[in-house]
Amino acid sequence: MSTHAARLAALRDQLRRDRLDGFVVPLTDEHMSEYVGGYAQRLAWLTGFQGSAGNAVVLPEAAAIFTDGRYTLQVREQVSADDWQFVAVPQTSVAAWLGDNAANGARIGYDPWLHTRAWVEEARAELAARGAELVAVDTNPVDAVWPDRPLPSPAPLTVQDDAQAGATSAAKRAQVADWIAAEQADAVVLTALDSIAWLLNVRGRDVAHTPVALAYAIVAADGTADLFIAPDKLTDAVRQHLGNAIRLHPRDAFAAALRGHAGKTIAADPNGAVAAIFDTLEAGGATVLPRRDPVLLAKATKNPVEIAGHRAASVRDGAALARFLRWVEAEAPKGGLTELDCVAKLQQFREATGVLLDTSFDTISATGAHGASPHYHSTPESNAPLELGQLYLVDSGGQYADGTTDVTRVLPIGSPTAEMRDRFTRVLQGHIALATAVFPVGTTGGQLDGFARRPLWQVGLDYAHGTGHGVGAYLSVHEGPARIAQPFYPGGGPAEPLRAGMILSNEPGYYKAGEYGIRIENLVLVEERSFSDGAPFLGFETLTFCPIERSLILPELLSTAERAWLDAYHAEVLAVLSPAFDADERAWLAEKCAPIA
Repeated sequence: MSTHAARLAALRDQLRRDRLDGFVVPLTDEHMSEYVGGYAQRLAWLTGFQGSAGNAVVLPEAAAIFTDGRYTLQVREQVSADDWQFVAVPQTSVAAWLGDNAANGARIGYDPWLHTRAWVEEARAELAARGAELVAVDTNPVDAVWPDRPLPSPAPLTVQDDAQAGATSAAKRAQVADWIAAEQADAVVLTALDSIAWLLNVRGRDVAHTPVALAYAIVAADGTADLFIAPDKLTDAVRQHLGNAIRLHPRDAFAAALRGHAGKTIAADPNGAVAAIFDTLEAGGATVLPRRDPVLLAKATKNPVEIAGHRAASVRDGAALARFLRWVEAEAPKGGLTELDCVAKLQQFREATGVLLDTSFDTISATGAHGASPHYHSTPESNAPLELGQLYLVDSGGQYADGTTDVTRVLPIGSPTAEMRDRFTRVLQGHIALATAVFPVGTTGGQLDGFARRPLWQVGLDYAHGTGHGVGAYLSVHEGPARIAQPFYPGGGPAEPLRAGMILSNEPGYYKAGEYGIRIENLVLVEERSFSDGAPFLGFETLTFCPIERSLILPELLSTAERAWLDAYHAEVLAVLSPAFDADERAWLAEKCAPIA
């Protein structure tokens, strides 16, 4: 029996002891985070799946894992089809699958600290229609059979200086206090780790690649706050920074504190706060006001200091990536170079900046068929050599104290085929269409998503992920509430108007299963555009500086305007990066940035 099959069997044994007929295992933590600490990686431990989004359901005779189109190939490579059914979302939801597969009278368990109330209500209704029951557990049964489960990170908090944050925590909390007053509430519960980090101007190291700390906060109407965090994370410098306006409590005192708001109106985000928080507040006699986290929009709308910091981070990161691409171009044709060799080398180039704090996510280093999995993660078992005739895709980013980066480039190893060049050019055309979009205030990212797909749609092609996501200011590389995606594409969600100051990715792609993947990604800043009649419009400023591979472009497919954008972009890349390069590097960069033929 394989390791993961044994773990599945152990969980089923535990469910029998707990008198449960099934259990739902999401890939998240108590904060509904996308990226989670090792202690919360229950889905990966149970199934072997290494993606960043998914769910599983375990029943006595069946088990299913739910992933979206980004992971269609990856989940089949990492998870045993002998033990698990592969279910696509959003075509099928976990709740709907339970409604179809749970036995009459079954008791299906869930951890109320890992699901939203909306999910609980949906699943409960589906199960009720089958004569089955959804049961909240006090102890997660996966934890009971995970003998070497990691402890939460002990890493201390650090201070994000006001000079880098662009605003004091007091000023930010005053904004939240104004919002609380406008909502006629007494306080708001904050559970999103990046919201707490941004609001208090602190950072942490509890989650790989995301500089946040495990904590909860309750902000009062007077702008003071209660912070629930492990005491050993609080250095003298952090305590001094937080000051008397932030009352400090152990993290495990949070649930008890929720019960102490009888007669008060407490706001909580129904999409970000787990069901247990709503249940506990109500059990304590509070009135719960379901409202979106008031920090989300303020955090996403970068201030001038945050924007300036990101520009500086983009220049140094672009130089590191360009050096890496030059190295791959020289070394790969010799043979012997692998995906993991490339990960290590790119890390070296970023570390050479002297200010890299972390990568912003696990580097996607994918050659050949691996590139067709948009979120592929190379492991020692999957590590493949870069071979002639392949396309090599690298999607990576850095965490710097002044900004978070995310960029994707593709290189041919040897000569690309005509089809590869055609697809690459169409992806580039979509990228340019979005980069040059001008749109009225109030436009959502979903309304722009089709701009990037049109060149592919014209020949019957598409890609199964959103076109863009928000990016934080030395915070999460995936940041809401805005995104460039239709709700039915993975990465999509509720419509959110774009606002000046938001930073998002522009990353259309194309993926041919079993052969190659293409994605071109830059980060863009939403900025105001002025017209003579004064109409309020917005557009994008491209923030990423790194050459786009010219040998993969079919010039005859490009319009005059597309050629002009590409040449202007490359001229800017050359001007911005050249001062950091030596003579040989500048000569290479000049060739890569030459006007398109």
